[in-house]
Amino acid sequence: MKTPRHFSMIRGFHLADFFTLGNAACGVAAVFFAMLYVSTRSQSYLFAAAAMAPLAFLFDVLDGMIARWRHQHSPLGRELDSLADVISFGVAPATLGFAVGMQGGWDAVALMYFVCCGVSRLARFNVTAEELSQGGEKVAYFEGTPIPTSVIITAILAFAAFQGRIGDALYGGVWDLGPWSLHPLVLVFVVSGSMMISKTLRIPKP
Repeated sequence: MKTPRHFSMIRGFHLADFFTLGNAACGVAAVFFAMLYVSTRSQSYLFAAAAMAPLAFLFDVLDGMIARWRHQHSPLGRELDSLADVISFGVAPATLGFAVGMQGGWDAVALMYFVCCGVSRLARFNVTAEELSQGGEKVAYFEGTPIPTSVIITAILAFAAFQGRIGDALYGGVWDLGPWSLHPLVLVFVVSGSMMISKTLRIPKP
């Protein structure tokens, strides 16, 4: 009986996968910068955290372009891409939202909802891709908005910080609702998350 070949992760990497890891590194850096802002209140860290979002998006675009150019697609690359996107476009924006002042109880619920929607959206994407790889007909669209659209939220938060609108000065102020407080601006996370898991929104597949 032939012994199964040992799977070497590094040897299994393609060029595009290293750009995917660059995406993930940007997301982790964004979380670190947001944490540094919370502990030091130095706005340079806040802007650095926000700057990681477009950089991560650039890596995300490049890995797709390189994979198509080199005709190198693999299940490993697809999983890497999804995991990197969860960090950079799910966890990192939510962390930034918390850092700028969305720290009420309802805020936390909204931010967790956003991340869970992002995870669900990527899982659905992977299942769809798996079905297509098994010979199904190519679909013309994907359901729900892609998770990288959260760079828009990051831009909004960065602009608010630039104007000094952070903490309870965030757009919309802060509302006391029952036992917890809510910053209405956190609802952009709720809307974004809901759009990601929507079945009625159809995004053309490139």
